[in-house]
Amino acid sequence: MARDRRWDPCVAHRGKEVDSFLSDYFTQPERLAFLVAGAGFDPRSRAVATRLAAAGAPVRALWVQENRPNPHQGQVERATTNTAELLAAFAERELVPVEIFGSDGAIVGGRNIINVLNRQSFDSVTDVVVDISALSVGTSFPIIRYFVERIGRRKGPANLHVFVAHDPRLDADIRSIPSDAPGYVHGFKGGSTLFAAAAAARLWLPQLAAGRRSALGRLYDFVEPHDTCPILPFPASDPRLGDALAAEYLTELESTWAVDTRNIVYADESDPLDLYRTILRLDDLRQPVFAETGGSMLVLSPLGSKVMALGALMAALERDLPVAHLEPIGYEVGPAVPVEIVEPNLVHIWLEGDVYPQPRPSLVAEGRPKP
Repeated sequence: MARDRRWDPCVAHRGKEVDSFLSDYFTQPERLAFLVAGAGFDPRSRAVATRLAAAGAPVRALWVQENRPNPHQGQVERATTNTAELLAAFAERELVPVEIFGSDGAIVGGRNIINVLNRQSFDSVTDVVVDISALSVGTSFPIIRYFVERIGRRKGPANLHVFVAHDPRLDADIRSIPSDAPGYVHGFKGGSTLFAAAAAARLWLPQLAAGRRSALGRLYDFVEPHDTCPILPFPASDPRLGDALAAEYLTELESTWAVDTRNIVYADESDPLDLYRTILRLDDLRQPVFAETGGSMLVLSPLGSKVMALGALMAALERDLPVAHLEPIGYEVGPAVPVEIVEPNLVHIWLEGDVYPQPRPSLVAEGRPKP
């Protein structure tokens, strides 16, 4: 039987609804927002900030500058332009460089951003706004978990909003260059390293994306799943995308991963709640089946679309699911990528806050058996 879900129903907005929400909600006199967003080369960097600034919303901003070794000069120039615009948007702002890799090559970005957040003051802040449009999974996931857990401990602020600029073609044109060391996102091991997890039946849910075969191959070897259910976007802005991805990954689907076509997961490319509900439904179905033989463990690997990654994040938060990831050591930016997105298609999820009745379905704590 399905358990109560923390974000079902969920307060969400898309498209023009987001513009109205930004201008109506954050300009209320009692509101003070704390904005966390990326200050990088991604043309979506300014999407949320410029709209909050134009509305005259009171905002304290924390711009996160993800630093990776040997960045391309063109990307540095794009980032410099975006950063200048972002710093000019609000009077109260701070730019923090975050090293993603340590001097020994270890992935330290998640820990570093948490250290930055621990130094912040949230006095008088009513709403935290996290714009993941220009943040990597390895940085954005720990940020959001930090605030979800802080609110759960009643340390405030009361409300947590997540925004993302939805642009699948842009996600495809900005291709990550994966590092050689797969691992779990900081804060998202999901009990995978505990002794009790060794006997669990591991189901891997990789999000298929164009040009990511090498990365997913390394993640498959790292996770060593018993079964694989790849995630394909459907419906999608490109109606042929699912077929194209299936063709690109034909060898993996038929041989390496041995996927039964009935085990392919389809999720709406533009709606994070669709994938969120699908993952929880799979978890609910597997728990009683494997309860007597070591339990079940779902392992997520969100690549490609940031909107679908947000759906995976919500499921991982609720059920304490591990997120296997290859941190990008750099990026390749296609020639069609613009400097700025003038009219982005924004998606807003109100993750935590006074909009929801209490008590809410609880999150699974790390290492605690799922009911």
